[in-house]
Amino acid sequence: MIPAVLPTYNRAPLSFTHGEGCWLTTSDGIRYLDLGAGIAVNALGHANPDLIAALTAQAGKVWHVSNLYQIPEQERLAALLVEHTFADTAFITNSGTEAAELAIKMARKYWHEAGDPDRIQIITFDGSFHGRSTGAIAAAGSEKMVKGFGPLMPGFTHLKWGDHDALRAALTDRTAAVMVEPIQGEGGIRAMPDACLKGLRDMCDETGCLMILDEVQCGMGRTGRLFAHEWAGVTPDIMMVAKGIGGGFPIGAVLATENAARGMVAGTHGSTYGGNPLGCAVAARVMEIIADDAFLAEVNRKGGLFRQRLEGLVAAHPDIFEAVRGQGLMLGLKCRIAPADVVTAGYGAHVLVIPAADNVVRILPPLTITDDEIVEAVARLDRAAATLTAKAA
Repeated sequence: MIPAVLPTYNRAPLSFTHGEGCWLTTSDGIRYLDLGAGIAVNALGHANPDLIAALTAQAGKVWHVSNLYQIPEQERLAALLVEHTFADTAFITNSGTEAAELAIKMARKYWHEAGDPDRIQIITFDGSFHGRSTGAIAAAGSEKMVKGFGPLMPGFTHLKWGDHDALRAALTDRTAAVMVEPIQGEGGIRAMPDACLKGLRDMCDETGCLMILDEVQCGMGRTGRLFAHEWAGVTPDIMMVAKGIGGGFPIGAVLATENAARGMVAGTHGSTYGGNPLGCAVAARVMEIIADDAFLAEVNRKGGLFRQRLEGLVAAHPDIFEAVRGQGLMLGLKCRIAPADVVTAGYGAHVLVIPAADNVVRILPPLTITDDEIVEAVARLDRAAATLTAKAA
């Protein structure tokens, strides 16, 4: 008999009643150190007092207003996003998947308005993840995501990650856009080198195509800059944002230059809940906190400390781990065994990590994690690894 909750997840036998900072607690009082943060969502930790205050204050005023009217909270969030990024404008969505759908629409509408409606090709890369809608799975193209879902949205060209020759051959003056994650999350914490991201920007400029960056997982301070592409000194034409921007509240956004967004006039896109006052009030507070230079400097420092400790973990358990990947507090442990085994062993050590492709376990803690919690996290991962080594003996 099918359960009341549609069984599209293989869920762990864990449930949590409350959380605080980097910790989650079960109904029987067991505390777990959360190094997943809801997959990079709880950027400021669980039950963050600043976000509770923002949510509570707004909840006492108005929760939802149709986008048929002006929404001051939405305008404030959009203004913050524009102030702190390359963008001239923003559309507030409810999720990263919704952001992906709009980014695809915006890129194709751009060329339609330019008098070239057949210029629809969008280049993406293997290992990418842009959401679970029909458009987003067509963009990613992996068999795991698309199998059984019938005809897919056409116009996507899927290239091997890091294949420069294939990219040069595929990217022409008929390409509408290139869509890429500066650091792949689901793909296994695979970072595009700064030089490659710069080269991609140059190729887009040479052919006139748009650069779309998916920073749903790697953005919002996760790498030690507000957005990961800033490390390479490039700017996109369109960018997708979600996860950390709401600090746990479901919200996302598409950011764009005025030029890239020129086709998106009244009636071309909409959302019932997108940009609601409640979500925008929370996200605006998240932006105020994370966009602070001192806060980002701390993410950088703590990322360095965490990486150093993880390098020691890899050296201590060469039968379990191979290498450390990533930047800031978006880190990955390349494993010599199945990542799922590491995740399960982590449950026994009361530490939560997230599996990914390419035999990687993701470490995406709240950006507010303390030095002591980093030390404790690695100690718990060490115990989990020791358990796995003992089992294999």
